[in-house]
Amino acid sequence: MQTSELPDLAHTHTKPLHWLAVATAMAAVVAASGMLQPDAKASASPPHRTAAQHGTAPVAAPDPERATFPLECGGLENTVAKQAPGDLDGDSRPETVAVVHCAAGSGTPPSGVYVLTQGSGAAPRVVATLVDPAQKLSVGDFAVRDGIISATLLGYSSAAVPRCCPDQQEKVTWQWQGGAFVRADQAAPSSA
Repeated sequence: MQTSELPDLAHTHTKPLHWLAVATAMAAVVAASGMLQPDAKASASPPHRTAAQHGTAPVAAPDPERATFPLECGGLENTVAKQAPGDLDGDSRPETVAVVHCAAGSGTPPSGVYVLTQGSGAAPRVVATLVDPAQKLSVGDFAVRDGIISATLLGYSSAAVPRCCPDQQEKVTWQWQGGAFVRADQAAPSSA
């Protein structure tokens, strides 16, 4: 065997950990390319990336798992139950709307609905509270489309109604107008 005059390059010897890292990276690339493909059918929420102005690279929507929410859970963790990204203010940078509640063991804990932007620091920040958990509402259907947030809010007519079974519902939307999110109640469907 002929010896090489070059130094031994330890990084050229592959190990199982190397192949695991390569497989993980390839899976991430395949998953990301799937999100960037146009969907053949209508989707419940827009893609998680929005192209920035002037053809620059896409900007990732804020990750609600990294945000701190103004939610008092009495020592329990909070849970991001639903989330949807979208450019809500027309600046070509996506925001994320998150439905968050305390991680209760049973019942239907009240939810908060928060709008997140990517702050200048590492963690996203809450810039608007659309539903405060103090209102004691939970969220059913939820979507962000074309800059409009829509949700079905579920509530209780009295304290006697079990917390598992909301008996009131209201369909609402929010849209960015004049520097604030403006709420509009949707008319209930008429029964014919």
